[in-house]
Amino acid sequence: MELSESLAPLEPLKAKLNVIDGLFNKAATGQGIHPAMTGNLLSGVPIRKGSIIQGGITIDQVLANQIGQETPQASMVLACERAMTGFHETNFSNAYSSHISWQNSDSPVPNEMYPSLAFDSLFENGGRLRNTSVLDRVKDHALDLSSKISSTDKLKLDEYLASVREVERSIERMRTDKQKAEDRARDAGRPLFTMKRPQDGLPEDIRDHIRLMCDIVALGFQTDKTRVASLLLARDLSALYYPFLGVSRQHHGASHYDTEVDYQKIVHFQVSQLAYLAQRLDSMQEGESTVLDNCCLLFLSNMWSGTKHYNKKVPVLTLGGLGGKLKTGRALNYFESGDDNRKLCSLYLGIMDRMGVTLKDFGDAETRLAGF
Repeated sequence: MELSESLAPLEPLKAKLNVIDGLFNKAATGQGIHPAMTGNLLSGVPIRKGSIIQGGITIDQVLANQIGQETPQASMVLACERAMTGFHETNFSNAYSSHISWQNSDSPVPNEMYPSLAFDSLFENGGRLRNTSVLDRVKDHALDLSSKISSTDKLKLDEYLASVREVERSIERMRTDKQKAEDRARDAGRPLFTMKRPQDGLPEDIRDHIRLMCDIVALGFQTDKTRVASLLLARDLSALYYPFLGVSRQHHGASHYDTEVDYQKIVHFQVSQLAYLAQRLDSMQEGESTVLDNCCLLFLSNMWSGTKHYNKKVPVLTLGGLGGKLKTGRALNYFESGDDNRKLCSLYLGIMDRMGVTLKDFGDAETRLAGF
């Protein structure tokens, strides 16, 4: 497999990668641009225009409902850009542009934007516990366990505790920033969500924000606090800027010139965030394999081309082997297979099968993706 320049950050993980071309959600085509192309990305259910939103439950929430009771937290729903309000010019609600996780036909799952709140939820940091280190709360248990395990397992335990502490230090700073932002908003008589970063307590540098959210997802999987997570790096109609890339346009504006260098830089950056998360998971040993080997990261976008607003196929990557149930190291192309044989929801059915959740159908699909 030879990776493109955009996918180059995944080179070290090539053997654990699948590049899947030609899949789409038929119900998202021909309905208009942006919200109509995003609202059913993970559900395959037709959405509708107007003030009453209507979609469908997404794959992550189906999994959360079925296997979420096995972990303290059913799922994490994280985002690095605030949701939009109002309506697009196509008369679709901007809620469709801002949420990829839906718990039912009319309710998107609220995105957690603040790393400190995501961390607190994951580790049950409520009330005064927020002032106590997670590791201090388990220190005695850890010392007791260390005296009973092998030197190899002790090293593994020490690495685990160190990774938690590293994230916790960053979270403490973020929590302080959020508290100062809440004080500013109160003094100004403004809702916090109306303020721009970093005045709203979110990291000013999107790199810090994304990396910390990836760290939290990785800890959630490593500690088995949750087995399901979604992370929205940039919403549809994104207003994010990437000055560290030397790109002057907003994300959305740059996407209208997706064959130019600026947008290639943005795509390369986003793929590098996927690589960061995957490499973190791959560094976490789980028996004779790694956490990445035992899970599946699904990475996709709602369009193939922003210049043409083209979504009759969308880019899709998977990383990880789901405990050996998913073959990796492949490039698969379904574009010429016929519309009935290239549905995103057929892919989702196959992923859910391998996670022990077997459905007769999902979204617009009744069959599994052939060859996946």
